Amino acid sequence: MSKTPENWKLAIAEMLLKTESIQVYKERPFVFVSGRISPVYIDCRKLLSFPDVRDAIIDQMAQAVESEIGLDAVDVVAGGETAGIPYAAFVSHKIHKPMIYVRKNPKGYGQTKQIEGVLNAGQRVLLVEDLITDGLSKVRFNIGIRAEGAKITHCLCIFEYGSDRLGLHEGKDTLAKHDIKLHVLVNWDDVLSTGLAKKYFSDKASIQILDFLREPETWGRKMGFA
Repeated sequence: MSKTPENWKLAIAEMLLKTESIQVYKERPFVFVSGRISPVYIDCRKLLSFPDVRDAIIDQMAQAVESEIGLDAVDVVAGGETAGIPYAAFVSHKIHKPMIYVRKNPKGYGQTKQIEGVLNAGQRVLLVEDLITDGLSKVRFNIGIRAEGAKITHCLCIFEYGSDRLGLHEGKDTLAKHDIKLHVLVNWDDVLSTGLAKKYFSDKASIQILDFLREPETWGRKMGFA
């Protein structure tokens, strides 16, 4: 089925909402490990349990590699521990490229590896992940890859915790400082537009999400949840 890029964004945004990979709170908001209180929770790992949705997203990720990056610009596909590993496996198979995965830290036994798989000095790495927030975990993965003499040049994610309308691209800006170009399928703008149009959440919920994105540290207190 042929769709324009914009239609694909909205279709994928709806997949995230329909599978409840993105959930909006109803009674009590979500509390993150950091203590931050949020009206939304994202878990792209849920997508793995829906084969048709998974296939559509992997197809679009592979298309993004071909059209935005170029197959000749990728030597190795890497998945980050743990959520990025299955997506990297699917994408690397689709574009027929070698794959590695990167641990958050070197393992504390055996060969104390941080990289699993074959990675050679000078190789250009495409890091495939489920989502990006501030980008710091991607930078940590790049440290491990740089230690082997290679480098992440591009990062491809399903979801960016950012917004064009709000000018929020923390992850993209972080990666740019390390000469890594970010590519994403959808961000909050796509999810908010689709969520409202398809009645996955209300205008009030949309306003709360935007308020949270503007001031994530204080939203919970302002709403009376802390």
